[in-house]
Amino acid sequence: MENTAKQGKRIDVRKLVFTALMAALSIVLAETLTFKIPIMPSFITFDFSDAPAVLATLTMGPVSGFFVCLIKNVIGCFTTKTACIGELSNFILGIALVVPAGLISHRQKQFSRAVIGCIVGVITMTLLGGFVSNYFLIYPLYSNIGMPIEAIVSEYQKINPNVDTLAECLLIFNVPFTFVKGLIAAILSVLLYKKLRPIFNSMYREK
Repeated sequence: MENTAKQGKRIDVRKLVFTALMAALSIVLAETLTFKIPIMPSFITFDFSDAPAVLATLTMGPVSGFFVCLIKNVIGCFTTKTACIGELSNFILGIALVVPAGLISHRQKQFSRAVIGCIVGVITMTLLGGFVSNYFLIYPLYSNIGMPIEAIVSEYQKINPNVDTLAECLLIFNVPFTFVKGLIAAILSVLLYKKLRPIFNSMYREK
């Protein structure tokens, strides 16, 4: 019984440390490797900061991935230029990706389940983060702080004059962009997880 308790504490400490490391890496990536995409409005950027959260959720479970997303965006609020709305959007995108991936992959330590979990996570992120949250929450919040929906749509029209409504903008621009962003994060994380999986799985076999 005592050995089991010690083992549980050791695993918890490792989870905590690894979650903190992934959160720190996610913050660094969000601050240093952020790119503007020519085919997207200027207020939308691409970064790799979701990859550490996905790796955390695959190795340590969905709670770990959730906290990586949370810590990254809470820290981001201290330097925000969007009244924390951008951070809220990023948090929704992140948990939509990592929570399904973690729930599916973490119960059984199989590489195939990690792949399936990431696929489900990318789809959830695309639908929930790419359209639903933007349409019903994020862009209305931007409108409330002085950026009318018409002004937002006009930014998309600079790229494609044929779009007329916010729904069209999200479907044509945000949904594919979110899918690609999530897919890249998932691929990078799965490749790393494949290399690191034996190390992390051994934690749960220690006596």
